[in-house]
Amino acid sequence: MTTETIARSDRRIVTLDVIRGVAVMGILSVNIVDFSMMQAAYLNPAAFGWPDPASLAVWIANMLFVDGKFRTLFSVLFGASMLLIIDRAERRGESGWTVHWRRMAVLLVIGAAHAILLWRGDILTLYAITGLIAFPFRKLATEKLVAAGLSFSLFNLILFAAIGVTLLRQDVQAHAANADPLDRLNWELNLSSFYPPADDVAEDRAVYGGPWTGIVKHQAGEATDVLTNDLLLLPDTLGLMLLGMAGLRSGFLTGAWDDRDYWRIVRLGIPIGLAGFGALVIVDIASRFYMPTLLTGFESLMVPFRLAMASGYAALLILLSRNMGWIVQRFAAVGRAAFSNYLGTSFVCTFIFYGWGLGWYGKLTRAEAWLVVPFVWLLMLLWSKPWLDRFRYGPFEWLWRSLARLEFQPMRKSGREAAA
Repeated sequence: MTTETIARSDRRIVTLDVIRGVAVMGILSVNIVDFSMMQAAYLNPAAFGWPDPASLAVWIANMLFVDGKFRTLFSVLFGASMLLIIDRAERRGESGWTVHWRRMAVLLVIGAAHAILLWRGDILTLYAITGLIAFPFRKLATEKLVAAGLSFSLFNLILFAAIGVTLLRQDVQAHAANADPLDRLNWELNLSSFYPPADDVAEDRAVYGGPWTGIVKHQAGEATDVLTNDLLLLPDTLGLMLLGMAGLRSGFLTGAWDDRDYWRIVRLGIPIGLAGFGALVIVDIASRFYMPTLLTGFESLMVPFRLAMASGYAALLILLSRNMGWIVQRFAAVGRAAFSNYLGTSFVCTFIFYGWGLGWYGKLTRAEAWLVVPFVWLLMLLWSKPWLDRFRYGPFEWLWRSLARLEFQPMRKSGREAAA
């Protein structure tokens, strides 16, 4: 079976798997900060003081090449896969809505359990909620899906620009001579967490360096606040999912376009993205990571540059997937088991950093913590393909599918399937 035939078959679309695999791996490059140290450091690399040269270099590299781009790809692929599953269900005569809401309901439960029992950085709950909202858009024509997706991205840009302006005003007012106590309180509520005092850092290290029960209690207590903050990303996530639907419908994500068109997107998208993020890096360092500037730049002004660069990455990965060599097959397998790899990453990294495991939390610099990333990448590449050579689904894909369909799904491949 040729690559083109596989890409057009009803079983798998290889380009989706490859992009999803690279995306779930790339996300870890920035998420490792949230696994290894206080959340304030995720956005503010100077949260605990000016970073050492190696940590600053890691932050710059992530900001230029990774941060935001792979989350964009992951969200786009979620939208594309969601539409694919709904369309296939309806072609089988099933109710697309029933299949969809069951999948999202199970995902919501798994995401909530993940966020409370394991890792505070969960994105599955946001995806489940956004996925339910995205369902009515599925019948739109490709052009209207693109327009709707970009509209939500524009809304996200305006929203975070307004938030940035508000934070700037609060910072100025709180530190003015004879500042109003209310202004100081607003600053404490909205900005002080990005500049944590030593007592807060010590308390955070005590929680995540302590027993699992203490971590669960802490994360359960913060669940509502975390979800509220996550929902600020809902417009952006919804827009990306709709663009993913458009990418599937148009044939862009399935590899149906001409190579010259993909190369054109690569040559335009990646340099444009690098130019924008390069300017942001310069501004952030020059401002000494002033939080209103950093947040506004990354979450608002970089929206078009992030979309451009993610599109360039997607086009490049599609071109590379034309040749299904062994390394492409490995990345495709990671993508087929992306749900298991995402949750598996949380198990591995929380074991390495949290107190119930090795207890490295808060003890490493950003650069030192990042050295864990290639090790986890290697694990993903090593286990995914051998597992999927023998089984139809990754472990958590099987669980998700079985719970959503209310019956255990066949797991082990037949001899003929394994040989295919």
